[in-house]
Amino acid sequence: MQPIKNIKAVFFSPTGNTKRVVERLAALLSQKLNLPVESDDFTLPAAHVDARTYSSEDLVIFGVPTYAGRIPNKVLPFVQNLFKGKRTPAVAVVTFGNRSFDNSLSELHMELEKNNFSVIGAGAVVCKHAFAEVGIGRPDDADEKRIAAFADTVFEKLQKSALPLSNASIKRNEALTAYYVPLGTDGKPVNFLKAKPVTDKAKCDNCGVCAAVCPMGSIDKNDVSLVPGICIKCQACIVHCHTKAKSFDDPLFLSHKAMLEQNYTRPAASEFFAE
Repeated sequence: MQPIKNIKAVFFSPTGNTKRVVERLAALLSQKLNLPVESDDFTLPAAHVDARTYSSEDLVIFGVPTYAGRIPNKVLPFVQNLFKGKRTPAVAVVTFGNRSFDNSLSELHMELEKNNFSVIGAGAVVCKHAFAEVGIGRPDDADEKRIAAFADTVFEKLQKSALPLSNASIKRNEALTAYYVPLGTDGKPVNFLKAKPVTDKAKCDNCGVCAAVCPMGSIDKNDVSLVPGICIKCQACIVHCHTKAKSFDDPLFLSHKAMLEQNYTRPAASEFFAE
């Protein structure tokens, strides 16, 4: 393997959790390899246009959040079409909101390998859930120690064989088929695909931040109470609204949120794979 000359932190991160984890791992490897880190945030629409190609001298730390146990379905085409390697060493990273990463990490590994990256390590890190009050305070100190230990393992692997990680070695719940089906508090499936954020006009000062941070460009810039485009429930508009004017009021969405808060308070484990 050629010597690494560049570290690239690449991520889709509407609420900032995946960004923090990927850049933390990249910073640890930067210290070990004595190389700078260049970040490529492909969250916003302007970053969904140009394709990127990485060389065998790059180390790419590539991260996405887990939605319904998979790579978010509207983000998957970006992963598939915008990022190409040349047997580029890579580390696959997913974040998840304290329920389960299901098949998202296995899927990301598979897609990167298809695009000619050589995935030498993979990790799934618990973060606060995007919309449910679970996973609060994660990643915690224990997670940080495991991320640091994982960085050590990746560094050691780069110094030795740098053999690619087998997809079969990554934990998953089942074969990569369907997405996780969200449940309500009654345990029955709920479908809130058409749910969109609503705006409390008494609180909204029309600053436009919500439209600016929407990964799908779905919020009307002239009237931010309108969402004519697709909503992926990423919560960026809610997290970044400084007047707390945004919320979801869809009853099925709220039932799923309540179900998560009832059933997933136990601390899930962050998991790492490199062998």
